[in-house]
Amino acid sequence: MSYGISVLSPEYDNEPYDLVVEIKGNFYRIQIKTAFEATTDGAVRFRTRSTRTKSSGYEREGYEGSVDFLAVYAPVCDETYLIPIKDASKTQMTIRYEQSKNNNIKNVNWHEDYLFHEILPSLGSNPTI
Repeated sequence: MSYGISVLSPEYDNEPYDLVVEIKGNFYRIQIKTAFEATTDGAVRFRTRSTRTKSSGYEREGYEGSVDFLAVYAPVCDETYLIPIKDASKTQMTIRYEQSKNNNIKNVNWHEDYLFHEILPSLGSNPTI
């Protein structure tokens, strides 16, 4: 809302998304997550699937096809990310905000590629992101 866009919330809590935003006539379903500190320094991790408790045990389900983005808040570094669901891994995702000690740069999800305030404005010009 602080970006001047419409934010809609579902009437009931059994939808796979937490909110919907409308940007230039396009609607995007967003699931909100909180990241926790990863086991390696300089990175945060979050789950990319939902887990529900059922009488028969746990039910785990991914968000592909149900949401367009994951909005992730990382309290450890006070950053918010907007990740297209097509970029999210199946069970969990790690985002690195500092260089690793072993200087690995292959297959790294860098925080600057997903910063909320950078990604959100691009939705108005590229609705198929």
